[in-house]
Amino acid sequence: MSNVLIDKIEVITQKSEYLKVIQDLKHAILQSRYVVSRLANQELLNLYFRTGKIITEQINDNDWGSKILEKISQDLQNELPGLRGFSTGNLKKIRVFYKEWQPFLQISSLATNQLSFEAQAHLIGSTVSNQFKSLFYSVGFSHHYSIVSHTKEINERIFYISQTAQNFWTVRVLEKNLKDNFYHRAGKLPNNFEQTLPKNIGKKAVNMFKDEYLFDYLNIEDEDDERVLESSIMQNIKKFIMSLGNDFAFIGNQFRVIIEDEEFFIDLLFFHRKIQSLVAIELKRGKFKAEYAGKMNLYLSALDEYIKQPHENPSIGIILCKEKTNKVVEFAFRDFNKAMGVATYKTSREIPSQFRDFLPNEDDLKKLME
Repeated sequence: MSNVLIDKIEVITQKSEYLKVIQDLKHAILQSRYVVSRLANQELLNLYFRTGKIITEQINDNDWGSKILEKISQDLQNELPGLRGFSTGNLKKIRVFYKEWQPFLQISSLATNQLSFEAQAHLIGSTVSNQFKSLFYSVGFSHHYSIVSHTKEINERIFYISQTAQNFWTVRVLEKNLKDNFYHRAGKLPNNFEQTLPKNIGKKAVNMFKDEYLFDYLNIEDEDDERVLESSIMQNIKKFIMSLGNDFAFIGNQFRVIIEDEEFFIDLLFFHRKIQSLVAIELKRGKFKAEYAGKMNLYLSALDEYIKQPHENPSIGIILCKEKTNKVVEFAFRDFNKAMGVATYKTSREIPSQFRDFLPNEDDLKKLME
């Protein structure tokens, strides 16, 4: 290739028209990959549902017993060497997936293996056929199995499918939220968000926080103060962020704000990307006290005045404590204009006594690791 031609190409590639073409192609490629991946997941879920239907009906009609699954798996491997996803263990999961969804979904066409979602319409409205179908097919099989394994109510399953699809939860995050009983805790946090935040933000913020968090990775003594609690959280900051949920970005601990010549320190400061708000968290080892609200109000005022960017929404404050009385929280927040909520937490020291005997103690764990 001549130098003249090379120079001409370099000139072309610097022009905005060319750069736009590259970006358009990039977008098209990524969009196509997403569609292919989504269609593949949809086809896999349809296949698994039909597989579960065939196996379950044959086992029931012919009294084969569940041990036949191992033989089915072996014969499928013989017929299709290298086949993945049809091990004995996975066939058991496929049966669970089918049996749990069979009362609500059905195969609308054996020719296409498509599932009919019309049976859901009475549960979440007439638009379910499009909205729920899209969410259902956005979620991978491992997620689906975790959901049906840990829930029984259809509305709870719809909730976790929606949250998983919309927030791109990994299986690990989903199982953490299932363990924390997020469905029953979402939106229960005592707060004043809807009175103090913009309308389009207040409701989102209410659903963003739980009223109680399980920090089972924190091993602290009853007499330990807030600084020990904070230190333990910092040593497990990744797990702490996962406990909070998606879209939290950690900014710092003991975050300093200066009001004239006086310094104040916020225990933990985060930024939530989806609602575009700073989130200040204060840690308390005892029961909520009304005076905590005044201190948090001061912190939020300082954050909004000195730290918050012009395009961001007002800051939010969460007081994490061991106990709370909701009516006291309500009265404490009533006349403040800053967004605040109070949540409680449990640590590993508070595992119910009836379960402690089933868990290895620290010395046993050390021996296992040797």
